[in-house]
Amino acid sequence: MSRILSQININKVREQFPILHQEVNGKPLVYFDNAATTQKPQVVIDALSGYYSGYNANIHRGIHYLAEKATSAFEASRKSIQEFLNAPSSDEIIFTYGTTDGINLISNTYGRAFLSEGDEIIISTMEHHSNIVPWQMLCEEKGCVLKVIPISDDGELLMDEYHQMLSEKTKIVSVVYASNALGTINPVKEIIDAAHSVGAVAIIDAAQATSHIKIDVQSLDVDFICFSAHKLYGPTGMGALFGKRELLEKMPPWRGGGEMIKEVSFDKTTYNEIPYKFEAGTPNIADVVALKTALEYVNELGLENISAYEQELLAYATDRLEAIEGLKIVGKAREKVSVISFVMDGIHPQDIGVLLDQQGIAIRTGHHCTQPLMQRFGIVGTSRASFAVYNTKEEVDLLVEGLAKVKRFLL
Repeated sequence: MSRILSQININKVREQFPILHQEVNGKPLVYFDNAATTQKPQVVIDALSGYYSGYNANIHRGIHYLAEKATSAFEASRKSIQEFLNAPSSDEIIFTYGTTDGINLISNTYGRAFLSEGDEIIISTMEHHSNIVPWQMLCEEKGCVLKVIPISDDGELLMDEYHQMLSEKTKIVSVVYASNALGTINPVKEIIDAAHSVGAVAIIDAAQATSHIKIDVQSLDVDFICFSAHKLYGPTGMGALFGKRELLEKMPPWRGGGEMIKEVSFDKTTYNEIPYKFEAGTPNIADVVALKTALEYVNELGLENISAYEQELLAYATDRLEAIEGLKIVGKAREKVSVISFVMDGIHPQDIGVLLDQQGIAIRTGHHCTQPLMQRFGIVGTSRASFAVYNTKEEVDLLVEGLAKVKRFLL
């Protein structure tokens, strides 16, 4: 048993995830779609039901017992995110519906307020659609120019070309920390520092990073960073955005309604302070509360331990999959999170997914919301296996056996 395995009792971990203990098509479930969403431990499920059964009430404006208890739990989650990201203040943490919502918030507030015709926005070839489309929409509206950092055949950013793109016209650089389709971990500190050298604002999409990589926003000196709870063993439909105070305070609000105001009259409305200026209406209280429990769960296991164990799985799975004749891994960056995308000669990715599902093995197939990236590699899509802390090498072996059956059936 390795040192990492001795630090994380995988059997005990698996017991904490009730969804794993079922059969799919008569086979034990093997869940390798963690880059899409991770499963939830029982403590997170209990936190959700505990809110609804014990102290369901609207927050901030009520003075009764349930409202005060719900408000306290809600704001405690904001504090836990501050600590998780090492943000200077909990006021710099904005609750969102997820990473997509966070990027749209930035583009619709900072982007609309401070970008003008001819200004340039830089993204990368490996971006998720949620970090492409909002900037395209802003460019169409404001007359800005969108530039794209190219990548190598191994799926790494061509950093020399990125540095050459930067100029006084660059106003925003928005790049993914870790690719959902390739697993590539990008050199975000270098990206951020270079953006700042020309006066640009740096935005990091950390949706795929938070469950694998310790993030310190002060060390990175990042201007904005956003993530989704459901990829971090938390609930769906919520996430968080960190923004530097000086930027958040000068940004206009996006959505109007309750909570984001100080005073309203038919003549004029004055807006609330951060973070509430960006949190109009009744929020997703239960899921915000449950995210705190998810963060506590990750902290208890230790993010470094989780990452090290996942790297063991990644190395093992890479070796086993590369030994399959006709299989090619797409994305061979030197630094990766636990994601393997692959294609197989003569077999469509969707067929692979369907036939593996018949064996109880859940993977993701298609373009993974990264169609420009697939075009870069000249493919329609890939099959993607992504690993979390509750996966095992025995499950990787089942995947390899399953792919052998796919080949026998189709070729």
